Amino acid sequence: MNDVVRSLVLFALAALAEIGGAWLVWQGVREHRGWVWVGAGVIALGLYGFVATLQPDANFGRILAAYGGVFVAGSLAWGMVVDGFRPDRYDVTGALVCLVGVAVIMYSPRPA
Repeated sequence: MNDVVRSLVLFALAALAEIGGAWLVWQGVREHRGWVWVGAGVIALGLYGFVATLQPDANFGRILAAYGGVFVAGSLAWGMVVDGFRPDRYDVTGALVCLVGVAVIMYSPRPA
């Protein structure tokens, strides 16, 4: 698997773990589903931290900055799929801007 594909897969897994974990905590606390949901969310959030370390790029700041864009777009997508949220054109535009930022930060050619 080449580095770009690996990076994209890892970003998707990180988003699933972080957004899913935050959603589980939200459900446990805000929707009164209990501490089991909160605990599962905390575990998922911890897994996110490990997934982020597997990125092929070795620069922590670059990875986390780029992941921010994935998080924005992924959160809107999660809301659509799981909670029935319907983003407006500004949500969609903002998410696309964030994803362009991810591409610029992570996949622009750099000197070796």
